[in-house]
Parts: sequence; structure tokens; C-alpha cells
Amino acid sequence: MAHAQETAPDVLVKNVTLEVMDIVRKDKDIQAGDRRKIIDLVETKVLPHFDFSGMTGLALGPNWPKANAEQKKQLTFEFRTLLVRTYASALAAYRDQKFEFRPLRLKSTDTDVTVQVRVMQSGAQPISIDYGMEKTSAGWKVYDVIVGGVSLVANYRTEFGNQVRDSGIDGLIKSIAAKNKSNAALAPAEKK
Repeated sequence: MAHAQETAPDVLVKNVTLEVMDIVRKDKDIQAGDRRKIIDLVETKVLPHFDFSGMTGLALGPNWPKANAEQKKQLTFEFRTLLVRTYASALAAYRDQKFEFRPLRLKSTDTDVTVQVRVMQSGAQPISIDYGMEKTSAGWKVYDVIVGGVSLVANYRTEFGNQVRDSGIDGLIKSIAAKNKSNAALAPAEKK
């Protein structure tokens, strides 16, 4: 079955960003720091557009093929949780910044693109956020986020590589799980 008119990657990033920011601006609970509500927003509006298995594989680099199927599943789950909390923290810190969406020259044959966004802040330099995106059978998916020139995937690849070297794949899984538990404990009480 042919896809109905597929949303271009730059349009997708712009639409999702503006929708999420509109919700953040209007929701008093989110503005008050309701972490559970922020995480729910990230889960429902942002995460469907991310390829977590691909991101986890890239973050593990040469160690990914060494993991068995169950380890890959656990790594993807823990890495996804880590990224949800990171994204939720960024949203919690949002204070009416403006966004500039750079034009994307997309050819019909392109399957890998970078969508560039600038976060404009009064009295400060803009922050660049670039989304590495790949065309999949399910539409365009984010496989890396580059903030201020620093790749999230590459940043974790170094950390994960060191942990795998020191304590193996299972040690890495335990380490990310512990970090997720710690982040949850440090967060303001999550309202149910």
C-alpha cells in the first residue's frame, strides 16, 4: 500500500516542535514542573518520531553486535528512558524561547538528512539543534540529536564504550538503569 503524502522531515520537526511548545506554554501543570505530565507529553508527541533501536545501536558502536537479543532489548529500553528524562528536563527549562527552522533542500531520493533548528534566546547566542533523520518504512525517524555541535549518540558512544570495556554489556545495562533510577529519584515528585 502506498504511503499517503509523507510529511517531509523538516515539516515534521517544525510541526512537532511547535505543537509541543504550544502545549508547554498553555499547560499550567507543566509550567509548574509536573514531571509526570512533561514525560507523558514527550512520550506521546515526541518519541514516536525517534528510532531508539537505531540510536542505541549507534551509541554502542562496535559493541552493539556483541550484545544478544535480550541485551539489545534492555539497552534500548534503558537508553530510551534516559533520553526521555533528558528531553523532559530540557522541556521543563523552556521559557518562551523562539525557534528558527532552517530550510531543507530535500531530493526525492534522499533517505538521510539533517534538519537544522536554532533556538533563539534573548540576550544570548542561539543554540543549534540538528536532527539526523532517516527515511524508514514508517516515515522519517530521528536517529541522532546534535546540540551545539555535540552529537548525543557520539557523546554516549564514548561513555558506553568505556563502560563495556570495564564491565561488559550487562554492566552497561546496570549502569544506565542505575542512572535512570537516580534521575527519577532526583526529579521533583512525579504526580500520578
